[in-house]
Amino acid sequence: MKTRLFAGLALASCLLAPTLASAADAKPFDAGALRVEVQGKGERAVILIPGLASGPWVWRDTAPRLAKTHTVYLVTVAGFDGLPARPGVTLESLQRDLLTLIESRKLVKPVLVGHSMGGTLSLAFAADHSAKIAGVVAVDGLPVFPGTENVPDRKFITDGMRATFANQTRERFEAAQQSYMDITGTVSEILAKELAPLASRSDMATVADFAIQLMALDMRSRMKSIQVPVLLISPFNAPDFAIIGVNESMKTEYYRSLMPGTPSLEVVSISPARHFVMFDQPEKFATALDAALARMFESPAK
Repeated sequence: MKTRLFAGLALASCLLAPTLASAADAKPFDAGALRVEVQGKGERAVILIPGLASGPWVWRDTAPRLAKTHTVYLVTVAGFDGLPARPGVTLESLQRDLLTLIESRKLVKPVLVGHSMGGTLSLAFAADHSAKIAGVVAVDGLPVFPGTENVPDRKFITDGMRATFANQTRERFEAAQQSYMDITGTVSEILAKELAPLASRSDMATVADFAIQLMALDMRSRMKSIQVPVLLISPFNAPDFAIIGVNESMKTEYYRSLMPGTPSLEVVSISPARHFVMFDQPEKFATALDAALARMFESPAK
């Protein structure tokens, strides 16, 4: 039950909005396995990274708002959201692609804002490359899959997932997206029905591969290496957790416990919301994000 309730990291997806328009003078470009769109021309740069099977529309409201005062880089992983899949892409290789993006575009200490898998990727990047960024906002993205932190053999979990995905048809994949959205994705039934088809537009093999990578991952020991401020956003919907006797403050502290040794960590709970907190509570999300960006861009350079 606990793993199911926290399943947001493994199946993060998209949203219902129309595709975001890039700045008129900026064409999408590739940085390794990342397709990059640009909005705005502000002095400060923000890199928005969606989650598993997602595209830049995850940031439908966020990107245009931030683009008024920042330069916003929206990235999509190859194989997600209808992009062609690429062989051999891993969370580790995506870190290198992020570094390529930052260095090739001469970005001066951008902030990474990642949802779900994008948050996990942002934390991994920060552990290795804090000098390149000003901070991380991880939106329901963690260094270890919640509910599996005490599993002694992670291979047991990943082997089971491989077996499940091996027999998956397109119909089963689409049904799984709908079930996920209904239970974990959003508190809105209407939104869940619109999200599920969008989540199904990604390459099934790519989604399966990254889901397995996430389940195999445990980066908790690396969090002490992050030398920039981190905001972790924890969505909370009370009815989901009542059955296991967990209240909002308990979940917040649980998420904090999964980030041991992080030198500068803030955990903010937003409720009532599920995994797509930016749609369930857009105003609360915007307030938390804007406050974090202000602090991170004002922090002294390391």
